Amino acid sequence: MTRREMREHCFKMLFGMGFYPAEEAAEQAKRYFESPKEEDTAEDTTPVILHQVEMKETEKAFLIARVEDMTEKIQELDKCLNEVAKGWRTGRMGKVELTILRQALYEMRYDSEVPEKVAINEAVDLAKKYGGKDSSAFINGILAKLVTAE
Repeated sequence: MTRREMREHCFKMLFGMGFYPAEEAAEQAKRYFESPKEEDTAEDTTPVILHQVEMKETEKAFLIARVEDMTEKIQELDKCLNEVAKGWRTGRMGKVELTILRQALYEMRYDSEVPEKVAINEAVDLAKKYGGKDSSAFINGILAKLVTAE
């Protein structure tokens, strides 16, 4: 599985956990792997897989550990985001954008294998796919401020 695919699964897991109380979130993350395959048809009538979680046990273990580590650092990540997001405290942000920002900031701070530019680019791509029309610009702006603030 590619890093991009892993990142997208991680985003979906984190996003889904946001709808549950903390004591249920870890169990929900594990249930993610039980979700059914989702397909759709593109405008040109070609089939498109929207969601599929077939992966190796090592990949599942990696995702669960990563999501748990990110979850433990949410307060710290949100503090950093609140410091640079003038007028857009994390409490006002949409769940999609907030989840993407948390994940990108986590990668920038805690994953030495991911260069900052890659984390930002991947976050912008996730925002284009899952966010609203202005999400990618918002994500890019916040993450750019985080890079220059360091």
